Amino acid sequence: MKPAVGTTKADKLTRLQVGKLHCSLSDTPFEANRVLAVIGSMYAFADRVGVMPESGGELERLGRAIREAETIGIPWTVNESKASALHVPKSERSTKIAPAAASALRLLLFTGCRLREILHLRWEHVDFERGCLFLPDSKSGRKTVILNAPALAVLNGMDRVGPYVVPGDDPDQPRHDLKRPWDAVTKRAGLTGVRRHDLRHTYASFGGWRAGPADHRSVARPSQAATTARYAHSR
Repeated sequence: MKPAVGTTKADKLTRLQVGKLHCSLSDTPFEANRVLAVIGSMYAFADRVGVMPESGGELERLGRAIREAETIGIPWTVNESKASALHVPKSERSTKIAPAAASALRLLLFTGCRLREILHLRWEHVDFERGCLFLPDSKSGRKTVILNAPALAVLNGMDRVGPYVVPGDDPDQPRHDLKRPWDAVTKRAGLTGVRRHDLRHTYASFGGWRAGPADHRSVARPSQAATTARYAHSR
């Protein structure tokens, strides 16, 4: 059988690769979690003995791309030699995503929730005091999600413009999808081919593999990073 990560060196293995490996074993949950635990213990040992350099480049790139997309926009290249380029003002040559969409991407990473669980999330399902999401109708029925400090910080920083945490064009309705924002930020981060679904499995490695406070800050907005620190110290 071909090794899942091939000949990848330990210091080059990314969370997204581990997330995909975890996803590929979804038919055997015990084995999937056992593999994750073994990988985690190996890196924990390497970190203790000082042979493992700091990592997290892919999350840093993803975080930078999300921040860029929600602020100044991700620039796109126009072939100036084509006549059609004259019809595209330079001020419009970028892809910008809504703050709510950026926050939704962060919540997918920080919570491990399914896409529809985040897009259909209502403010009434968020319990800030207890740090939980109480989902009345997930794919597996009623579900409680324990929120970590970064997820709480993201939620705390979002505007409440309607019943849904991630509203659509009509604030009384949820956003339908995140395909275009996701495609834009992953392309900018050099992570083309990574699926939104992979975020659920990346969460497992993010939360329990090689992640630390710096990794959370790399994905959050600066204001959210400060709030994350407050939540982390209060819990």
